[in-house]
Amino acid sequence: MPAADDVDAYLAGVPEARREALTGLRELCLAELTGFEEVMAHGMPAYARAGAQAGEIAWANQKQYISFYLLRTDVRDAFADRLAGHDTGKACLRFRRPSAVDFTLLRDLLRATASAAPGPVCT
Repeated sequence: MPAADDVDAYLAGVPEARREALTGLRELCLAELTGFEEVMAHGMPAYARAGAQAGEIAWANQKQYISFYLLRTDVRDAFADRLAGHDTGKACLRFRRPSAVDFTLLRDLLRATASAAPGPVCT
């Protein structure tokens, strides 16, 4: 995917089959992450607390899946039981089909991130 200057351009460049799910994910992030700024970081949409250097949440359209990056280890640890049955990496949750995106889980992760005190993120 070519580099995008903003999230609107990023979404315009994703395949049509994934655009609805990614747009829904963006809307969920904007609704739940009050006090966060939406930015482009490392070529993907990310959400950082106002004035913070690093994002705590990001998402991306990958070749084989949609990725949701939860960069707070404390929140990931608190949700270990709910994340156990999902395809995960060090800081990401992967959904191979747009219809598989678990918006209820993502909403709960976003709410926990937003309500947590500012803290370190994994890099």
